[in-house]
Amino acid sequence: MVSTALIGIIGGSGIYDPEIFKIEERIKVHTPYGEPSDFISIGSFNNKRVAFLPRHGTGHRIPPHKINYRANIYALAQLGVKWIISVSAVGSLRDDYKPGDLVVPDQFVDMTKKREYTFYDGPQVAHISMADPFCEQLREIIIESSADLGVVIHKRGNYICIEGPRFSTRAESLAWKRTLNGDVIGMTLVPEINLACESQICYATLAMITDYDVYSEHPVTAEEVEKVMKKNVENVKKLLSRIISNIPENPDEKRCSCCKALEKALI
Repeated sequence: MVSTALIGIIGGSGIYDPEIFKIEERIKVHTPYGEPSDFISIGSFNNKRVAFLPRHGTGHRIPPHKINYRANIYALAQLGVKWIISVSAVGSLRDDYKPGDLVVPDQFVDMTKKREYTFYDGPQVAHISMADPFCEQLREIIIESSADLGVVIHKRGNYICIEGPRFSTRAESLAWKRTLNGDVIGMTLVPEINLACESQICYATLAMITDYDVYSEHPVTAEEVEKVMKKNVENVKKLLSRIISNIPENPDEKRCSCCKALEKALI
């Protein structure tokens, strides 16, 4: 495959077009795991090659439990991607994490049920360490890039990932908040993050809070969610341009263990 890219952006709800760079080509990547969610758009920003993939496909046609996560990550790895910035919409499980805020999670709890979680289904087996699942260096770059942007960004967060496509019951939402100490809730982090780690790609999430989860007594209307989403998307696009500018061009400048994830994992 001729085209290569240093940085991958996976766009979630509301982020279906990169817009921050001019698309030079759109590539259909074939994988052993089937088709990715969509064509991958390739372009350049500040002399860095960037690959963009809409997680749900153009027009949001793929629900979270039907996304071909293995094909998506495999395709980005085939293009040479070394860093993945995942953008996703989430609900808040904390009163002080407000709609319109951004979160850079540092932990997650997996409550999904029936997804394809690994590239290593045998005969080779891999037990990947996920104690600190997100790339700390990429998290730092995202947080530092948000300075003076005028947005509220929370530097840590426990992301509860549920199966979907339905939302939680009130009892479930209270359990995520009180028992699992969740800060935000979404449906797409897992197994995307697992697979990126197995591919030794640095991965971090930029989560956009659109509303309070159902634990809250604050009723949220569809109109309010749409308004918050629009504001979030504009802020995220501005932030992405800064993040890309601050990512090292030389992969050797990485200060993390993501690119060595398989060293002690393979059996």
